[in-house]
Amino acid sequence: MLRHWDAAGLLVPTHVDEYSGYRSYDPSQLERLHRIVALRQLGFGLNDISSILDQGVEADRIAALLRIRRAEVEQEHQIAAGRLLDVQRRLHLIEKENHMSQIEIIEKPLPAVRLAARRAVVADQPEVAGIVGPSFDAVAEVIGDECGVLTTPVAQYQTVEEGLQIIAGYAYGGPAGEGFEIIELPAVETAVCGVHLGSMDHIAESWQALHAEIFARGLVHSGPCRELYVRAISEDQSDWVTELQQPVRRV
Repeated sequence: MLRHWDAAGLLVPTHVDEYSGYRSYDPSQLERLHRIVALRQLGFGLNDISSILDQGVEADRIAALLRIRRAEVEQEHQIAAGRLLDVQRRLHLIEKENHMSQIEIIEKPLPAVRLAARRAVVADQPEVAGIVGPSFDAVAEVIGDECGVLTTPVAQYQTVEEGLQIIAGYAYGGPAGEGFEIIELPAVETAVCGVHLGSMDHIAESWQALHAEIFARGLVHSGPCRELYVRAISEDQSDWVTELQQPVRRV
């Protein structure tokens, strides 16, 4: 790398041993070295770096750009970690496909629900966890729970052109307000429903069992699915109770 930078004129050694070819650098060149590495991390090409250094870039400017890049890398890491977790979940589902979760499944109508909610769209499934919880928290912070209005948290998931649309909020009879929107979920004549117990880490298995039962009963989906969080208090989610709701119709 140093030879490459030397050839490009970015970082020329103070001395090159004519016998061994070893390059020697002066401590005073460290500042320029740090700037080259930083600008490379920001994605600049060697020609661009040469021009920037020739014009004299301030350390504060590079530091500001690096902070922006750090935030981008952290976000990329979170998304990548979520994708890895999703791959692991799907691998687990494939390995366990002959031993799917056994959950009690029933058919029932769903009432219309008026939600104080927030809406978001994610491109990939791994991003869902980072949206749902904060959406509930944001709505709860705005409307408060003085009258016990935060007793029925509901999330709806619907595939759209941009990815997966998430609506997350609480059943609410009050007026509209800043920080959330009023969303009416219509009544559903028939839905196949099941109860998932415990952590969200394994909810995909329960959904898989539910979808398998829908197929076995000769039904098809007729609308976006919902999750009703009957109990969602403990931090470790060990005692969570989530009702899975999938609107269906007969073929």
